[in-house]
Amino acid sequence: MTAREKAGRIVNLAEAVIRLLLNYYEHLIARFRGTEHTFMVAMAVIIGLLGGYSAVAIQHLIHFFQRLFWGSDQLTLEYLNALPFYIKLGVPVGGSLLVGLISYFFAREARGHGVPEVMEAIALRGGKIRPRVVLAKLFSSSIYIGAGGSVGREGPVIQIGSAIGSAVGQFFKVNPKRLKTFVACGAASGIAAAFNAPVGGALFAVEVILGNFAVTQFSPIVISSVVATAVSRHYLGDHPAFPVPGYELVSPFELIPYAVLGLLAGLVSLLFIKILYASEDYFHKSPFHDLLKPLIGGLIIGGMGILVPAIYGVGYDSMYMALEGKIAWYIMAAYVLAKILATSVSLGSGGSGGVFAPALFLGTMLGGAFGAVVHIFFPGITAGSGAYSMVGMAAVVAGTMHAPMTAILIIFEITNDYTIILPLMVSSIIATILTMKLKKESIYTLALAKKGINLYAGRDINLLKGKKVRDIMGGGAGTIRYTDKLPVVMQKLMTEGHNDYFIVNKYGKLKGTLSLQDVKDFMDQRELLADIIIAGDIMRYDFDTVKPEDNLDYVMHLFARTDKRELAVVNNDKEKKFLGFIRIHELIDTYNKELFQRDLSGSMDSLASNMESGRTIEFIDQYRLMELPIPDEFVDQKIRNLDIRRNYDIEIILVRSKSQSGSSDRKAHFPKGDYAFQEGDEVLVLGEPENIDRFQKRNPRNSNYHSKAPAE
Repeated sequence: MTAREKAGRIVNLAEAVIRLLLNYYEHLIARFRGTEHTFMVAMAVIIGLLGGYSAVAIQHLIHFFQRLFWGSDQLTLEYLNALPFYIKLGVPVGGSLLVGLISYFFAREARGHGVPEVMEAIALRGGKIRPRVVLAKLFSSSIYIGAGGSVGREGPVIQIGSAIGSAVGQFFKVNPKRLKTFVACGAASGIAAAFNAPVGGALFAVEVILGNFAVTQFSPIVISSVVATAVSRHYLGDHPAFPVPGYELVSPFELIPYAVLGLLAGLVSLLFIKILYASEDYFHKSPFHDLLKPLIGGLIIGGMGILVPAIYGVGYDSMYMALEGKIAWYIMAAYVLAKILATSVSLGSGGSGGVFAPALFLGTMLGGAFGAVVHIFFPGITAGSGAYSMVGMAAVVAGTMHAPMTAILIIFEITNDYTIILPLMVSSIIATILTMKLKKESIYTLALAKKGINLYAGRDINLLKGKKVRDIMGGGAGTIRYTDKLPVVMQKLMTEGHNDYFIVNKYGKLKGTLSLQDVKDFMDQRELLADIIIAGDIMRYDFDTVKPEDNLDYVMHLFARTDKRELAVVNNDKEKKFLGFIRIHELIDTYNKELFQRDLSGSMDSLASNMESGRTIEFIDQYRLMELPIPDEFVDQKIRNLDIRRNYDIEIILVRSKSQSGSSDRKAHFPKGDYAFQEGDEVLVLGEPENIDRFQKRNPRNSNYHSKAPAE
């Protein structure tokens, strides 16, 4: 036997082993899935366990790095004040440098506060998050917080939990809808374990991560949240993130200052968002290398920490002192400004951590300072500053994140005291209303909006933004000439099937609209007025128009604010030459079709993503599904001109194009006649084996692929 034959046998054996392992893997997945309910519950438990352990791990790692860098994990203000200045300056610089190296060489997603990246993954990638984010975020955030970075651990825990949920979903090859639910399960487990607040964790996942309450898979999110809380309580104890003394509403009069606190919290939230993103923009535009930016941020944090040690790390010790009323009001007011600047520099320069804890810190100090002043003027009918600190926490969290329910429930679960719920609700709702009125985007969604990702307008309605009026507009029917006499007008109105008719002059310019309702007063006198009244005499001048290049999202909103069933299409707003019309039922049909195609595209894309290129799936009646690169000669050719269905007797189910950003991700879309193939496109085709083979021969790169059924 020659060496070449031996090598061939080894290759064949390796291929057989790989096929066997793949089939065994798929067999295990199929058996494990069982029923829908059982599978989702099992996955929720697994994600909750892993999310809970990740929260425990990050807390232990933070303490480890604090002991390593500072000599103690009990970083009280007294301890920090006693340290020499070079330690206060050097530790943040060293930690920032390490984090810069991790994020630059390992995973750039480790930078920032994490939650916007999770929301982006759900909105654009169907919930797909790289598994390496788990380790990168775990160590970068632990190092940065341990070294004094002015950030929180809750954001990283959310991102880590979400990445775990995504990894579990990708391992079991779930569809995009389930994958998004798994990501939400991971986020809920992270926040629940961090705060020992299972209800708040579940609500955070629904209100912030998914962005709406219309969730059909809410049960798995709750299960993950509860399981993660159980893990956290077992290892960290059954107590909140920081101790909270008991408070109560002293008198109904206090609701007035609590309402004022809500207004102040809204303004502080807006200031925090503005300075944070101004810092990110500044560092992004700065000429410094990406490895130097965290170093510069570390120098600034170290310098600030020498003067104000309270800005280091999460700040729970300072928050507890404020809750107990042990800090003067003017110092707490100064802490608000210092923390905003420190957190903005930390995250803007490329540090790794969350904004949840800084928002809690800001609310604590703002509420404490305000409450102390109120108590000076109204000592007999108001509580101490600690009560206002606690309510301020919820108000600033609600204002920055536009999530009042999450803020109220998390603080309620921390205190376990129903008497404080009314002030929490008053301040949080007012803060949220004010911030949403003055700034549409939250601290999380603004990061996406700056990239052009609009979550606020709704995910489904954006389906229509890629469609134009010209795609569904009707022709020139439904018109009446400006000079048509009353009998002609009535004949058209009663015999043709339009709700509104468009009045045009002899040059085709749109002059007005007319409906049967407009001529009903002339019915009894139509013979008398037959030669007197023309269409121009009774038409309406108030009408809305659209242009062929307008997107259907705009048209949908236009229909929503009028009672019209049809709108005229004109060439432009000045000439108003009538081109046709668009009907609301056609718009709704288009929307439903796009919604169906999006869901089907997501399912088919999930299937294609888990297929190796050239691998087949057998369908009924000997049909095969296979993903293949397009032949080189197809590049720049339109699908309509290639007539693949007639020439090869196969169907193109999906086209997957390379990402314009250069990433490995592919954008999936349905084949349309006017789409021109691009270099690197792949197609998911369905057909009989011999027809697929004939199509493959058009491309030399496909010569190694065969449409045989996979080995059983």
